[in-house]
Amino acid sequence: MSTTLTLTLTLLFLLLSTKLPASVSGKCTTTTSTKTFEKCISLPTQQASIAWTYHPHNATLDLCFFGTFISPSGWVGWGINPDTPSQMTGSRVLIAFPDPNSGQLILLPYVLDSSVKLQKGPLLSRPLDLLRLSSSSASLYGGNMATIRNGASVQIYASVKLSSNNTKIHHVWNRGLYVQGYSPTIHPTTSTDLSSFSTFDVTSGFATVKRNSGSRALKVTHGVINAVAWGFLLPAGAVTARYLRQMQSIGPTWFYIHAAIQLSGFLLGTIGFSLGMVLGRNSPGVTYGLHRSLGIATFTLAALQTLALLFRPKTTNKFRRYWKSYHHFVGYGCVVMGVVNVFQGFDVLREGGSYAKLGYCMCLSTLVGVCVAMEVNSWVVFCRKAKEEKMKREGLTDDRCSGIHS
Repeated sequence: MSTTLTLTLTLLFLLLSTKLPASVSGKCTTTTSTKTFEKCISLPTQQASIAWTYHPHNATLDLCFFGTFISPSGWVGWGINPDTPSQMTGSRVLIAFPDPNSGQLILLPYVLDSSVKLQKGPLLSRPLDLLRLSSSSASLYGGNMATIRNGASVQIYASVKLSSNNTKIHHVWNRGLYVQGYSPTIHPTTSTDLSSFSTFDVTSGFATVKRNSGSRALKVTHGVINAVAWGFLLPAGAVTARYLRQMQSIGPTWFYIHAAIQLSGFLLGTIGFSLGMVLGRNSPGVTYGLHRSLGIATFTLAALQTLALLFRPKTTNKFRRYWKSYHHFVGYGCVVMGVVNVFQGFDVLREGGSYAKLGYCMCLSTLVGVCVAMEVNSWVVFCRKAKEEKMKREGLTDDRCSGIHS
């Protein structure tokens, strides 16, 4: 069994390293209703993009950021971190949102200092220092007839004076749900929203995004281990308990097979659960509420199942039937939540269109197919035995009647 488990882990690692062709992302454009730019790039998150024209003779950058609202009362922002790449703190940003009084789109400057990150007070607009901004404006895609709504596209224009010897821009972007007065509230804290930054060269257009490869590897390891443990071994153990026990030829062997598979799944799942706790501790501010809740619930039920083995009554005990009902209910609940959470994990890893998910679906489909085949076979055997017993009873009755008449 250990060899099979090793091969399964290796296969899933290979599958996770190769993705299916990604869905078509939003293309960038160099043309707006009022301006035409020389270059553009699509940004890695939030379906955003940026277009620009760089004037080397005076080191001026004219640009347009394309973003989308996620709420009618929300905000969209873009800015530059003049000092540190890959960080929101220290950025000088322009944020567009509907004016609380008139409802018209406005654009105000903000400085994201450390107090903003710690949420010590509201974010207040103030002039941008360290950034030589000559002009800025914002407009909705669609012109005057457009309205601010969920999914509405916004264009933020800016002209920035750069240092003559520096053509790389560390820029950030994001969006939020609400604005309190003229103070934008904190943006969502998913991994995507916390990764909305990159660096690009205004002359070549080459962009770089800093990624934490160690964290990614840990996430993949966490996902693979839990997919094998909660998503395959535990369902397979439940299948063996349901169908192998009906085979009288193997005797109590079915129980040892079932216990070995479930115990292996629980031990492996404990490792995966521990890795998930480490990931959560190393990612403050990143929350996956449903995935986390399902993971805790699944692990708790699995632990209760394991402990229940220590208190299993004998077959002659009157409480045995209650223990069996508890064991079945908790066991099937654990299996269902484990499988659901595996699919949640694929979404968290943004592997919804990967070969890894396809491979897991094929493994799960095979297991379901085996269940259907075994269930049909069980019913065929049951009906056959019932028919044979009925014929025996009818034959015995006929024999008794013949003896009475004679």
